[in-house]
Amino acid sequence: MDKMLVVVLPDEKTAYEARNALTKLDQEGSIALYAAAVIAKDASGRVSLKQQADEGPLGTVVGLMTGTLAGLIAGPTGAAIGAGAGAYGGGMFDLVRLGIGTDFVDEVSGKMKPGKVAVIAEIDEDWVTPVDSRMEALGGEVFRRTRGEVVDAQISAEQAALNEEIASLKAEAAKATGGAKAKVQKQVDAANTRLQGLQSRAKATFHSEKEQIDAKLRVLKDRTAKAKGEAKTGFQERADKLRKAWQRTSESEEKWAGNAPTNT
Repeated sequence: MDKMLVVVLPDEKTAYEARNALTKLDQEGSIALYAAAVIAKDASGRVSLKQQADEGPLGTVVGLMTGTLAGLIAGPTGAAIGAGAGAYGGGMFDLVRLGIGTDFVDEVSGKMKPGKVAVIAEIDEDWVTPVDSRMEALGGEVFRRTRGEVVDAQISAEQAALNEEIASLKAEAAKATGGAKAKVQKQVDAANTRLQGLQSRAKATFHSEKEQIDAKLRVLKDRTAKAKGEAKTGFQERADKLRKAWQRTSESEEKWAGNAPTNT
């Protein structure tokens, strides 16, 4: 399952050891490591990026979600960390794209005390013991959430709410006269603008998701070519699941392409 992983560690040295341990688990076939970053909180409470969310030449694409989560955990001081990663939205919309809730970000942020360092990664794992045992041996506290496929549902809910608002405003505008009518029409125009922005956001999000899946498939193709035995089979199974996710995302993108806002 595709998961966002955060391991809070006592210092920078053990954080890099934890990052290397994740790489070894990937090489063994216990997990698929898509991207990882290291962040640290200093004595003043400011969070900084110590190691980029990168995994070889595909780092820019594959590290998108890891960078976004790093920025959310960092909070207001983490704008630079999440720059680019959160290019399609911010705050709640980033959480929707990540497929996690505010409770996860709050939980991890609460554990990131001054002086603490964290490894943030996007991984695919079938069981938690391999990661947990390695991280706990380094004094790490592990947090993870399975990425939920909630983007389409969230966007559809926003669209429905905006369409209802526009319909209500149009009905009011039809009854109004003079200055009142002009004011209501401005609200209709504003709601239509938000609806158009939502569609642009949706298209960008689905396009981004497909890019990520393509990049992950290339990562898994490389892993499969190098692996043997059960590890090879595991990487092939992960690739099959991703291909199905790509198809679902493509269908959602096509649906939105055919649902352009027509309200005026």
